[in-house]
This record gives sequence, structure tokens and C-alpha cells, in this order.
Amino acid sequence: MSRVTLAQWQMLAAVVDHGGFARAAEAIHKSPSTLNHAVHKLEEQLGVQVLEPVGRQVRLTEAGELLLRRARQLVENAASLEDVASRLAAGLEAEIIVAIEQIFPAAVQAKALERFSEEYPQVRVQLHESVLHGGIEMLYDGRADLVVSGISAQGFLGEPLVLVRFIAVAHPDHALHQLGRSLDLRDLAQHRQLVVRDSALRQPLDAGWLKAEQRWTVGHLNTSLDMLKRGLGFAWMPESHITEELARGELKPLPLPAGGIREVPVQMIFRDRDRAGPAAHAMATALKQAVDELYSHGSIISNETP
Repeated sequence: MSRVTLAQWQMLAAVVDHGGFARAAEAIHKSPSTLNHAVHKLEEQLGVQVLEPVGRQVRLTEAGELLLRRARQLVENAASLEDVASRLAAGLEAEIIVAIEQIFPAAVQAKALERFSEEYPQVRVQLHESVLHGGIEMLYDGRADLVVSGISAQGFLGEPLVLVRFIAVAHPDHALHQLGRSLDLRDLAQHRQLVVRDSALRQPLDAGWLKAEQRWTVGHLNTSLDMLKRGLGFAWMPESHITEELARGELKPLPLPAGGIREVPVQMIFRDRDRAGPAAHAMATALKQAVDELYSHGSIISNETP
């Protein structure tokens, strides 16, 4: 067991911060004799002098500076611990599990997580970057507190969050662009399509146009993007993820008279809104606020985080 109490370190810090026993006593509502006794007891217990007189004032010794610097961390950690305990007593979750589909704008996700971190720094977050039915499966299994998905969940009420626009693209040097004319489905069928694998464990499903004979399936949207930039195929990509690549000419929309652009409404779904704790609700609020700030009026967001 520690020989020195947290209260003794707090009183020593008060004496130092206020320049003496009398001012510290007034600031923290203790008597000067109580502070004096606490500090002298601390020195006796540690066998180290932490304060030395300078005229009518006191100052830290070299050893005292080192010890108090470490002690302040203890005091701050203790205050943080008590704050966490009070939040837990009020129903705060120790951890929340969030599944966000990879098509969701990365800048919005980062902004929301940043805001949540500022409000609930002690709450652990498990973030699952799901694809297609992966997040919905977690919802059905009770493995996620909050899900952001472009797919509806039977038996759950979702809240509209954002409309994600997909564009069919390929590298400017890709063979499809070299045809120099409008494309149709027969043209696409002759070339490699890049798709992202459904992250559902039990019944993964395919979605979108999947008639290319040379289809490659990858596990993450970023992998598909990298392959696109290398000219290895074509794909429908969320516009928010390729804004910079389009601007730099690294990718180019395919000249499809129909079907080249499609929109997917993304919604937010609670596993149980009524039973969700304050942290889950705070995450939902952070996501909505981030969308309002960065995705207002249908504007396109760069995939670069702010």
C-alpha cells in the first residue's frame, strides 16, 4: 500500500500553485496547519525534503519538482477515474461497437470520431469497416450497437444519413477509354471488373453489375482504388473516395449513357435505440453533425480527412 495519500499530493500541489500555505489554505478551504502537517508528514514518509523556505515563501526542492511532476499525473488520473466511475454509474458504456460501411465518406467518419473522442475520451470504440451485408449481419446478431449501412435491415428502423453517389471509373489509359465512344454492357463484359467482397460471415451476397468474366474480388475499398489507379480494371466507386484522383486525372468516368452513376441512401441504425447508452447516442449525434458540416447540400467530400 502507498504510504502517501492522494490528498497529501493534492495539498502539496496547492501550496506550490498558490505560493504558500496561507493562500493555498484559503483556496482549497483547509487550515494552514492542516496543509503544513500534510506536507511535513509526506516528507517524513518519503524521507525526502520537497519544500524549502525562501524568505516568507516556500519553493520546491529539486527532488520536490521531480516528485510533484509525477504526482500531478496521479492526481489527474484519479480525477479521470472518478469521472469514468460517475459516468458508468449513470449508465455510460465502457465500450461501444460501431459498424460503418466502407462507402461512407472517410472525412465524415474521421470528423465524427474526433468529436466523439473529445466528449467521451475514456469510452473504447470498436470500429468495424463493413461491406454490404456485413454491418447488417452484426446488427441481427447483436454484435453492434450502431450500424451505418447502405442496406436496409428488416425489423429495424433506420435514420437517413447521407446519399452516396457511385461513379463507374477506370484509369485514363484503360482499354475501355481507348474505344473513343459511348460504352454499353457488352463492352464492360469484356474487361475486368473490380468489386469489394461482402463482409457478412454467413450469407454474403453480390451486389451491383457483376457480369464481367474477368471479375476480381478484394476485401477493402482502398485495395480496389489502388488497382484502379494501376489500370487493372474498372469499378463503381463512391465519389467521395475518388475526388482527388478525378481532379488529378488518375481516374476517369466511363462514358456510359446509362448506369454510369448510381446513388445509394446510407442510413444509421441502432441495435436498440431505447436501451442504447449515452455514448452510443453521442456517436450517432457526432455522425449526423459531421454529415451536416461536411456533406451539406449534396456537396462532394474529398477522401482527405480535415
